[in-house]
Amino acid sequence: MKYILVVICLLMLVVYGGCKKENKVDGTHVRLTNVSYDTTREFYEQYNQLFHDTYLANTGVDIKVSQSHGGSSGQARSVMEGNNADIVTLGSEQDINLLAKVHLLPDDWINTFPYHSAPYTSTIVMLVRKGNPLGIHDWNDLIRQNIQIIAPDPKSSSGACWIFLAAWYFGTQYYGDDEGAKSFVRQLYHNVTILDSGARSSTTTFVENGQGDVLLLWENEALHLLAQYPDRYELVTPSVSVQAEPSVAVVTGVTDKSGTTQFAKDYISFLYSEPAQRLLADYGFRPSNKEVMKQYTNRFNTQIKLITIRDFGGWSTVYNRFFKDGGVFDEIYSS
Repeated sequence: MKYILVVICLLMLVVYGGCKKENKVDGTHVRLTNVSYDTTREFYEQYNQLFHDTYLANTGVDIKVSQSHGGSSGQARSVMEGNNADIVTLGSEQDINLLAKVHLLPDDWINTFPYHSAPYTSTIVMLVRKGNPLGIHDWNDLIRQNIQIIAPDPKSSSGACWIFLAAWYFGTQYYGDDEGAKSFVRQLYHNVTILDSGARSSTTTFVENGQGDVLLLWENEALHLLAQYPDRYELVTPSVSVQAEPSVAVVTGVTDKSGTTQFAKDYISFLYSEPAQRLLADYGFRPSNKEVMKQYTNRFNTQIKLITIRDFGGWSTVYNRFFKDGGVFDEIYSS
């Protein structure tokens, strides 16, 4: 009889992930898990404390949030494979759409929160060694023969996808058409000496390992590095780039079972509050609150020309054209 019960429990572990569901709510104590991409680590360490203290003071509920960070696409896949996330705060809409395809959240999740469920934006910039010894000022400088570029891989990193789109957009503007853009981006990726799995890995390659002449990266990551190493690096803002819109969502396929849906919604909603928007700006993210953004104009280059994902036709169009197996990125990178 004991053997039969063990077999039944093992089967339940396979099918349901355990003999009983995880208890995330214990009276006024709640545990949440936020699965995020790799360059938000420092921000969410501070945000979780701000949210915890504010929520406890207002409701008496003690919410502790665990973090998980990595390349955004890889993080999405980890949730699909059983990472018990209540919240996802990933680098692109496309990564969260993957979760909708396996019914972990509704298809219209993007309409749940303001600004297409993107409480902040960012863009793609360049980081060079102090003094800019190779004279890198814009995208076209990156295709010179003596330039070594460090960048993440679009197959595993949403930041890498934004980098590709920013470069492609420059190519269309500078060379006039898609064929010119393809040739330009091919030359650019020919100069990428290390294609890391995630944005933070690329930072490690450039900063700690000392490799490469220029690092392509999120603006917030660049500002963070400049604050840490003001005597080692310089920020180069290109003439054009992309308005990156990292997305947030409640993983209702998890939270509805664990009883954490409302707490997860409150966690994301607080990202739009003025204190959280200020904290985002302090960490180099561009706040969606326009009044807060006005107070940080000296921190961000607001003159840069930015293209949006909607100008490309949306993430579904972008993914199918550029990043799916056999798409434009595979074509140019393998040639």
